[in-house]
Amino acid sequence: MINRTARATAPITVVWDWNGTLRNDLADHVAALNATLPALGRTEPVTVETYQALHRMPIRDFYTDVLGRALDDEEWHAADTAFLTELARRPVRLQDGARQLMMRLRARGVRQSLLSLAPHQRLLAEVSQVGISGLLERVDGRPGPSVPSKAPAMAAHLRALGPWVDPARTLVIGDSVDDAVAAKAVGAVPVLHTGGLHGAARLAAAGVPLVDTLQDAVAAGITIISERRLAAA
Repeated sequence: MINRTARATAPITVVWDWNGTLRNDLADHVAALNATLPALGRTEPVTVETYQALHRMPIRDFYTDVLGRALDDEEWHAADTAFLTELARRPVRLQDGARQLMMRLRARGVRQSLLSLAPHQRLLAEVSQVGISGLLERVDGRPGPSVPSKAPAMAAHLRALGPWVDPARTLVIGDSVDDAVAAKAVGAVPVLHTGGLHGAARLAAAGVPLVDTLQDAVAAGITIISERRLAAA
């Protein structure tokens, strides 16, 4: 834990989500899902709107909603493997202006890290491909099987970042309700954007600031953190 004086001067930290947030891959996720569905008995493709309306954690439950039935363990393992294989065939692209935004934040002294529930080694490779590894203090993906919530990983991620991190001065930017839940669980400030894997109507139900771009997410989050600091002074 850091003391009160250290908290007052702690730098702002931005914890980015990856899929649907920094990585521009909504269309890729929809296509990869549709490539897995015929083997599971569904021939009708899922639209972007349906994907955004149904996508949730854990992903296995998402498949249940899409198919209208639960998958057994063998089916789920095969579907998850097929999905990740299909996704890996597609080029890694950042959201428009994401790299420039991250560079501006670094120049302002804002620390940045990345937390995702994508497989860890795959995540490291993808982040390296788009050349932003040097802008991030830490990159954490999931080390094992799919998990139902990001909240435990968020707590571990902040601990690993070090004692200088103040959750109250930490901005979590994501594209899913689970990102907001994880941020709230550690006392961080969540801001969600509408350009990712969850639709705007679902995100609005999270009860946190909702914006259309990453640039707006950063501006909204830093404003909230600054106003809280002034109120506490």
